[in-house]
Amino acid sequence: MTRSSRLFRDGVTTFALLAVLGLLALKMNNRPELIQTGSFFVIDGDTLSSDGQRFRLLGIDAPEYRQQCRRNGIDWACGEEARRTLNTLINAGTPECRGRDHDRYGRLLVTCMAGELDINGEMVRSGMALSYGGYAAEEHAARQAKAGVWAGDFERPKDYRREENVAQSNRSNPLTGLIDYLQQLVGWRTQ
Repeated sequence: MTRSSRLFRDGVTTFALLAVLGLLALKMNNRPELIQTGSFFVIDGDTLSSDGQRFRLLGIDAPEYRQQCRRNGIDWACGEEARRTLNTLINAGTPECRGRDHDRYGRLLVTCMAGELDINGEMVRSGMALSYGGYAAEEHAARQAKAGVWAGDFERPKDYRREENVAQSNRSNPLTGLIDYLQQLVGWRTQ
């Protein structure tokens, strides 16, 4: 076999192998879109449940259910309000939620529509959720209008969750809580 024919054969073999690998990768990435319609139970401002399955609204992050915000110097239950807002939007028509991927908690990440209304986007536009990757224009409009949480002071939901996790950890391990208290008392650490 000549050198040129070996090079040709090796090139064809390499191309065929790459083509097979590409097709396998495409097949593995080609997850079907899951569609859920009908009745949903609203858990909080960005989480739904239906038939035992949980759904997380894609591209948004709403205040946690127990989260408080501050407006005009007064605390208000922004987490409860976010839940009520999503409940109103979900029950305004026959929503259809679509998604392919799951988050680390196993929830299907979905975009929900009620007719022409993008429910995820409306949550951000109303100021009852923050953009988390896909609704920057809606968040900008909510900020400008001082809608929802943007009308006052609030803690970003991810920061609130982190602090709640630390507090929960301290409650479950009294020694950690005592050490934190002593460090604050002697000024080793400030909040």
